[in-house]
Amino acid sequence: MQFPESWLREFCNPSLSTEQLAHTLTMAGLEVEELKPVAPPFNHIVVGQIVDAQQHPNADRLRICQVDVGRSDFLSIVCGAPNARVGIRVPCALVGAELPPGEDGKPFLIKLGMLRGVESQGMLCSARELKLSEDHGGLMELADDAQPGQDIREYLKLDDTLFTLKLTPNLAHCLSIYGVAREVSALTGSPLKALSFPSVAVGDESRLSVKISAPDLCGRFSGRVLRSVNTKAVTPTWMVDRLARCGQRSVTALVDISNYVMFELGRPTHIFDLDKIHGGLDVRWGKAGETLKLLNGNTVTVDEKVGVIADDIQVESLAGIMGGDATSVTDETQNIYVEAAFWWPKAIAGRSRRYNFSTDAGHRFERGVDAGHTTEHLERITQLILDICGLPETVCGPMDDIQVNIPKSVPVTLRVARAAKVLGMPVSQAQCLDALQRLGLDVKEGEGTLTVTPPSFRFDLQIEEDLIEEVVRMLGYDNLPATPPLAPITARVRPESERSPFAVRRALAGLGYQETINFSFVEERWEHELAGNANPIKLLNPIASQMSVMRSSLLGSLLQVLKFNLDRKAPRINVFELGHVFLRDANSQNTDTTVAGFNQPMRISGLAYGPRSPTHWGQADKAVDFFDIKGDVQALLAPLQAEFSPAEHPAMHPGRCACVSLNGKAIGFVGELHPKWRQSYELALAPLLFELDLEAVLQRPVPEFSPVSKLQPVERDIAVIVAESVTHADLVRTINGAQTQGRLLRAQLFDVYRPVAGNTSLQMGEKSLAVRLILSGGTATLTEDDIESAVQSVLTSLQRELQARLRA
Repeated sequence: MQFPESWLREFCNPSLSTEQLAHTLTMAGLEVEELKPVAPPFNHIVVGQIVDAQQHPNADRLRICQVDVGRSDFLSIVCGAPNARVGIRVPCALVGAELPPGEDGKPFLIKLGMLRGVESQGMLCSARELKLSEDHGGLMELADDAQPGQDIREYLKLDDTLFTLKLTPNLAHCLSIYGVAREVSALTGSPLKALSFPSVAVGDESRLSVKISAPDLCGRFSGRVLRSVNTKAVTPTWMVDRLARCGQRSVTALVDISNYVMFELGRPTHIFDLDKIHGGLDVRWGKAGETLKLLNGNTVTVDEKVGVIADDIQVESLAGIMGGDATSVTDETQNIYVEAAFWWPKAIAGRSRRYNFSTDAGHRFERGVDAGHTTEHLERITQLILDICGLPETVCGPMDDIQVNIPKSVPVTLRVARAAKVLGMPVSQAQCLDALQRLGLDVKEGEGTLTVTPPSFRFDLQIEEDLIEEVVRMLGYDNLPATPPLAPITARVRPESERSPFAVRRALAGLGYQETINFSFVEERWEHELAGNANPIKLLNPIASQMSVMRSSLLGSLLQVLKFNLDRKAPRINVFELGHVFLRDANSQNTDTTVAGFNQPMRISGLAYGPRSPTHWGQADKAVDFFDIKGDVQALLAPLQAEFSPAEHPAMHPGRCACVSLNGKAIGFVGELHPKWRQSYELALAPLLFELDLEAVLQRPVPEFSPVSKLQPVERDIAVIVAESVTHADLVRTINGAQTQGRLLRAQLFDVYRPVAGNTSLQMGEKSLAVRLILSGGTATLTEDDIESAVQSVLTSLQRELQARLRA
């Protein structure tokens, strides 16, 4: 919320500088986000009145103006502004004046000069030249009460500062100038200006029939009729300036008055054109299919969850958010109806976001507005309307005040001992009592307790912690002791058989991958398509419509990163992510790190796309394939030996996908993206992906010492014919299980041969696997008999387990 310091000091004027006042507010929880001067520095600029304006003899667009600046002689100033005319009062920069700095950062100095042969003794200024606004259509015209020669800074009250507060939602009572002044008075002890709202004279008995059909929407509705109002009246300059310094532009007099009371007292109000209302008003929930054209020009459709104000024919306003165009006030309006209501915050919260806009009124009502002073505030707005838009024939009707469901003040008790424990500093009952009474709260003392009955403007005081917060706000957050937290800390020593997630990241980076970090909430479509998750965990309040569910797989996030980089012409993309996924799990219980009903394991996932390596003159441009990324997974898991078996995964190609297992337990998948998702993402090549359980990837066997044989190993090559369904893993597992009398045996596949036309040794559905057997005798030299025995044992095992036969 933005406001000028001068307006605040009208209600409460402590003997503090601007900076001290800002610090005091910040230390009380009302964070001052920015302090900004109303106008940049400039000097020797006064009010000037043009008393004569003649055409320049040597220029069609210039005039020679005689300007009264409060001296005995008029100044002769050459001016090219289109609105330079006799009688107007404008800012006049005297010779020697410094105007605000330009784009180069240097101040603009006014000198005595010659323009087309005529001497100019100063400069008449526009608002833009003084950096007061962006209006540069002509000279800045001042009101008739501006006295020639008066300093422009003094006349326009430019030596002022704009405060911008960043308020938390529980401080809605400070969303007004008077609300902030009430806080300043409590913090500094300076007197607070008392407000009075005298009743205006009632000159007409006209009333508008109003009923509240939804007490859970509106608890109180106050209003009155005003007839013969001058809606064409001009808003006073002082009100326009104050609204501008609150960030609100002037619209019309009636709208400006409504906005002024909202900033002054925190009370949003609305003004209807009385003659456009059909019958009476009904405050109710909307009905499905009803539409309303708003003041901003948008047409919205309401339903049973949106509050409205309707007449006998149609909806006229969105409750607590924005009025409708049908009953808006125009220059032809003569009779109006002014309303001030209390709307329940839960009935207003989130409604404007449904229609993709927000309003100052909605911002206040969804946080809470004082329900106890609607009539007093209505008197204030009525008086302003009479002062600014009143005519001799203007009359006011009696005030209607319908109360159906006003919040009840529930006493809240503060335990002084509890306050001291929460704050971490000693506080006495006298200190707590003083702090609460300074805030204008009704406090009753007990034995070590204080009981507060919250006033209507402090609807946020509901529990004991709210009162503790008020105490520390009055004491000042800067007075809290800097006490370090005390807690038992037990260092978690990672076992030697487990590596850290950082080591996994470093290993993948060493393989050429770059880490990405993505949101844990994703599109629901990804879960259905890429994870096969028909029932993802949905968010109650997603930050965006495309981030509505929690992810159960990291693959969708990596594909999004891939698409983002491809759209920016990246030719080669290798990325990985290490993060949580979220799964439903009925066995999960609430602990310090878990949530009942949900499992949140960590996974590591990677994606490779494009060339296997960067372009290099010494090697071919080979695109990454399944075996490349399989090799990366093997390198990541080494020295553990992973097993790969054909599998199916919703995101992967049905014939190019493998399940990754360790010691017979599946830990993830590796494969090529499914063709239909490749087409859906419009990818020129098929990316390769893997996703593994991080807990399994972290495991590492403890190294064990094994001496290197001093004797040379023996190699034997064999070729066996097996069925096409036999895998390399089956072959290696069978060879390693052969009985070799304690001799060391390793197997390396070095050739795969499949039948071709005319070949008689292999049948269709068979293949030949050539294997190199490497034998080592350990401490003894192998004899020919030992070698032959080991080879025969291997062949026997292959024949028995895999129905293999030796190839001739």
